Amino acid sequence: MLALITGAVDDRSARGIAAAVSRLVTAGQLTAGTRLPTVRDVARELGVSPTTVSEAWRSLTRAGAIQTRGRSGTFVAAPVLPRQRWRYSQLGGQAAAVTRDLSTGVPDHDLLPDLTDALKRLGDGRLTSSYLDEPVLPALETVLRERWPSPPEQLTVVDGALDALDRVIASVVRFGDHVVVENPAFPPLLDLLQTVGATVVGVPMDAYGMRPDLLHEVLDTYPAVAVFLQPRAHNPTGVSMPQARASSLAAVLESFPDVLVVEDDHAGDIATAAPVSLGSSLPTRTVHVASFSKSHGPDLRLAAVGGPARVIGAVADRRLLGPGWSSRLLQGVLLDLLTDPAAVAQVSKARSTYATRRATLLTELHSRGVTATAADGINLWMTVDDQQIAMVALAAHGIAVSPGSPFCVAPLGADHVRITAGLVASRFDDLADVLAGAALLNRRGSGPRARPHPRGWR
Repeated sequence: MLALITGAVDDRSARGIAAAVSRLVTAGQLTAGTRLPTVRDVARELGVSPTTVSEAWRSLTRAGAIQTRGRSGTFVAAPVLPRQRWRYSQLGGQAAAVTRDLSTGVPDHDLLPDLTDALKRLGDGRLTSSYLDEPVLPALETVLRERWPSPPEQLTVVDGALDALDRVIASVVRFGDHVVVENPAFPPLLDLLQTVGATVVGVPMDAYGMRPDLLHEVLDTYPAVAVFLQPRAHNPTGVSMPQARASSLAAVLESFPDVLVVEDDHAGDIATAAPVSLGSSLPTRTVHVASFSKSHGPDLRLAAVGGPARVIGAVADRRLLGPGWSSRLLQGVLLDLLTDPAAVAQVSKARSTYATRRATLLTELHSRGVTATAADGINLWMTVDDQQIAMVALAAHGIAVSPGSPFCVAPLGADHVRITAGLVASRFDDLADVLAGAALLNRRGSGPRARPHPRGWR
């Protein structure tokens, strides 16, 4: 066992040792339950410090690849990451009697376009002639390319934005690779990166998105393989990136030619801001994901992913050995919704409604002295004195929100909660009273916010 591990190491840094062990686990040469040699034995054989091996072991432990069982030793872990360790699992409402769940991050069902006519027009749905048909309906690909923020070299359709991110990560990120994300970032993305053993580095944001100066600083320090961005309606902050910021970020990345850009445009057509992409400046290095879950329906389970053929081709080819393609019936429904004037008008109305709801709730909160952002999309990011106290206080009113900590790659200097403002259609003043009371609990009775709280949110 010792010879197997040390023989696989070609880079004697902590990262290199961890990567070698990870490769052996992935290849099945180190199976779940296998006891690893001691840190001192590995260090002696490789001629490195035990501290270096210990650091490698810590990296593997964080990634869920190995586990320590006290004096019994260190073992190769089962390959599945326990759900309770996922950031994503922490987002759901925990209130015992939730009457208003604003933790979900899902769109308002009543604002989604009606699928009835689209399904009728689809007819008998004979859209597949062979298992080797192209993965995207030709007519849908034409429409998608017309909508793309910059011309993609290749384009395919997958089962939602997270499926796209999962498949792109599997194609381009390896154990120990450095990956750059926004801070805060979407928890499922951080979970996906953790499952492959990536080292995630967060870059702070301002009102226009990721800060270019800090991105340059991070890329100067870490040999990153990819940068992940949300160009519009950033989840959780709602920030949308203007073209000027996209150009500034692209200018920074020009100096780092080996870094891939992956954009998650999850809000799609309900985003108020215009589509934007670094692909306009970096067409051979930008993968863009366009989701239709929030605009046209989560159960369509569709997102398009486009960019350089070396990445998109690898994603499409790998899918041939699994699902093969995303349902062409659902692709036909999406094509109809994207081209039917009535459906287009429904989505436009939803976009306007979400903007009104965000702005109304944000105004009410600001008038009560609460700091919050909700520039685009369906979410609102609210600063609170204490995350746990705020969530308990809201639960007492039957309101569930998402804690801010799972979104944070590194501490932000203040606690936050995420609220799905897009689901709030009425009683904004009453809700703002409850939210403000929870946000400013340590300062109750001070400032313009001191209004009596309603008994609950019913």
